[in-house]
Amino acid sequence: MTDKHDKGMKTRRAVLGDAHVNRAEAAKTAFDEPFQTFITEGAWGSVWSRDGLSPRERSLVTLALLAAGGHWDEVAMHIRATANTGATPEEVREALLHVAVYAGVPAANHAMKVAKATYAEMGVDL
Repeated sequence: MTDKHDKGMKTRRAVLGDAHVNRAEAAKTAFDEPFQTFITEGAWGSVWSRDGLSPRERSLVTLALLAAGGHWDEVAMHIRATANTGATPEEVREALLHVAVYAGVPAANHAMKVAKATYAEMGVDL
């Protein structure tokens, strides 16, 4: 593997947690291995590993973008990741309010629903 892959895997584990990454790695097949390598090196090794934003800030930006795009499974995954990035529920709420203004109320409304359900699964009282 490349240095970018190693760096990406370290960052991916720090953000998403070992359990999530272990499940993804165990489910990997020859079909999706190139995709998994791409996201580990590209998203995690190139973007998430940069110094320009903190993991907390990247977490909030990522949640807003995922909500704006209607990527609900990924919203839930990144809500769970806030336990590792330090983004608070209050900060997530503020990011989702921005989604309402800039990407539309329906997207933000559904993201709020996903966030509330995910926080409940995590045992976080809102």
